[in-house]
Amino acid sequence: MSDNRSKKNYKVLVVDDSIQTLEVIQRNLNANGYDAYTCSSVRDAVRFLSESTIDIVITDFKMPKQDGLELIRHIRDNFYDIEIIMITGYPDIEDAVQAIKDGADDYLVKPFTDDELLLATQRMVEKINNRRSVESTSKPAKTYGIIGESEKMKYVFHRIEKASGTNATVLISGDSGTGKEIVARAIHYNSERRRESFVPINCTAIPDTLLESELFGYVKGAFTGVKDSRKGFFQIANGGTIFLDEIGDASLNMQSKFLRVLQNKEIRPVGSPQIQHVNTRIIAATHKDLTTMVQNGLFREDLYYRLNVIDCHVPALNERPEDIPALINYFVKKFSQEMNCRVPVFSDNVLKALKRYSWPGNVRELENLTQRLVIIVDGDTIKTTDLPDSMRFNATAGTNNNLSLQEVVLQHIEGRIWVQTINL
Repeated sequence: MSDNRSKKNYKVLVVDDSIQTLEVIQRNLNANGYDAYTCSSVRDAVRFLSESTIDIVITDFKMPKQDGLELIRHIRDNFYDIEIIMITGYPDIEDAVQAIKDGADDYLVKPFTDDELLLATQRMVEKINNRRSVESTSKPAKTYGIIGESEKMKYVFHRIEKASGTNATVLISGDSGTGKEIVARAIHYNSERRRESFVPINCTAIPDTLLESELFGYVKGAFTGVKDSRKGFFQIANGGTIFLDEIGDASLNMQSKFLRVLQNKEIRPVGSPQIQHVNTRIIAATHKDLTTMVQNGLFREDLYYRLNVIDCHVPALNERPEDIPALINYFVKKFSQEMNCRVPVFSDNVLKALKRYSWPGNVRELENLTQRLVIIVDGDTIKTTDLPDSMRFNATAGTNNNLSLQEVVLQHIEGRIWVQTINL
């Protein structure tokens, strides 16, 4: 809790009938950078909330006249964006369950330590940040239509900006599903070539027998029965950009063809005696380690250096988990609009589970998951029980032994574990 500056904008209201408890909690929160206020009754708290903006409420469970559950219900009926921590000196699991059901987000049992208080409050801050990230419609000045505000994505945006201002070749690296083609399109459509064609080629899909005719086209009479000339990919992309996807899968024969075009900016259509000049920019992408392939003789070294004038690495999704809420928000709105259905809310525990998941399929996997959940889940809230087993159990594996009471209760409510005994 050393960075007090990051917490100065979070306002916390503490509600308890014990003046001593109020003073202790307020002092600890203020000392750790929070802006803490106090009320000694539910009635005073209701009045205070109507006049002030509060991020987190910490309320006692047992109080005279009106108890903490009544305050929780009032907050949930009137303030959707306030996070709530329930505290009590009566550690009863049924009370905990009821508090969570009524809208409490966390649960502390008296006597609790300063660290327990501050950790619970920090969890509420994380929930607030998650929600604000999902709900935010603001974007950095230049994201090129790509979702992401993490430091790793800021690097990608910087590279796009640099590459867009030149005609140099670009080599984009990254795992499958990270969005390498989206980055390539962003470079093209923000460059001077934006009015010309962007032509993507999957290097794994062209057999060597069709290589030259597909890349460079052919003229009438080049083959038996051919009555018309046909343009190749490089001619179609003349003046624009050709995107060589999965260049690491190209055969050595295909690599030599690409190298010749890069060196001479010339092609020869099949069956034609004439060489044609092409003004085509090349952007390549791969999920493979080309430097290792060069060392093993599987990729031409001269082609590698020709392609790698500007490099851009697109991070895997598990390298930028802070971007997951914004991506989910985009996909949820997209699929809800396409299917003309309600826009569901992802619970905080679901967001935590998705941030912990390894995402072998990267953004493409997240998009497919979101579409599936929008279709199959009937309620307005996506819970952890709605997630595939691999994601749900991956998020909880190895953590149950050290769970606090409030974490056990939260997982019990969402059906993640079955509460049988709790030792307090």
